[in-house]
Amino acid sequence: MRVLGIMGSPRIKGNTDLLLDEALKGAQSQGAEVEKIIVDELKIAPCREYYGCLRDGNCVIRDDMDGIYPKLLEADVVIVASPMFFYGLTSQVKALIDRCQALWVGRYILKQNPPDAARKGAFIAVGATRGKRLFDGSILTVKYFFQSIGVKYVEELLVWGVDKRGEIREHPTALSDAFELGKRLAQK
Repeated sequence: MRVLGIMGSPRIKGNTDLLLDEALKGAQSQGAEVEKIIVDELKIAPCREYYGCLRDGNCVIRDDMDGIYPKLLEADVVIVASPMFFYGLTSQVKALIDRCQALWVGRYILKQNPPDAARKGAFIAVGATRGKRLFDGSILTVKYFFQSIGVKYVEELLVWGVDKRGEIREHPTALSDAFELGKRLAQK
């Protein structure tokens, strides 16, 4: 079993990163092979709507997404982790998601071989505020992203009221919740 973690925060060792690491440790505890992509360290241009992907399902922009596409299609589990910036995903992870328009085209327009339907996905999000609808827009974005890459949205871990670097360590259950999430995702 291969578990791919997508770390969408620009803050290394921050709350989102710590939660994702725990989820990946939980998956490893079940024998899963894990990989973490730190999106902020990659060169990913935004989608430019060139529509070159309509020809063959491949994006015409050459950058670090070239190495990400196969990982997204080969993973058995995909975990997207992002802090909330103005009630949305970070621009780093949003650029990665937007560039998956090519995968959506391949799957839905060109009818290329879709990935295994048994693949699972989860969303981990942290927000400083306690707004009732803090995660709503991001959940929808992640669900549609997962749909475009052939992954079923099955789990989420949403943490309100956490902002300062490492503050998640003071939360009574968040880190253990993330570990357990990873364990559940890695079980067949």
